[in-house]
Amino acid sequence: MKKSFNERCYDLLRKVPKGKVTTYKELAHALNTGAYRAVGNAMRRNPYSFLRPVKSKKNQDFPVNKNPYAPEVPCHRVVNADGRLGGFASGLPKKIAMLKKEGVEIVNDKIDLNKFGHRF
Repeated sequence: MKKSFNERCYDLLRKVPKGKVTTYKELAHALNTGAYRAVGNAMRRNPYSFLRPVKSKKNQDFPVNKNPYAPEVPCHRVVNADGRLGGFASGLPKKIAMLKKEGVEIVNDKIDLNKFGHRF
């Protein structure tokens, strides 16, 4: 059975070790596509255990994200192609804290991809 685009993104992202980051662009290239935004959408659907469901307009629980592999898919390790942090479902302060805990240095809201970047 062929894996979905999101599942292929998650498979690649699992290979990024602690203390390293990759980019939306790098993931897209590794998937043989230029769909950087689609990679971002896949990351947005990756729920971490600290994300709580939100209430829909009908007051029903509805999951923030849909990735069945969380928290083993480290979306906090994906940054913009220029090293800027990009987005994160739980907010940038949480992303920064997670990266710093793994030893990634952030200077002026950027990460040195030559030092901390992971390529596939």
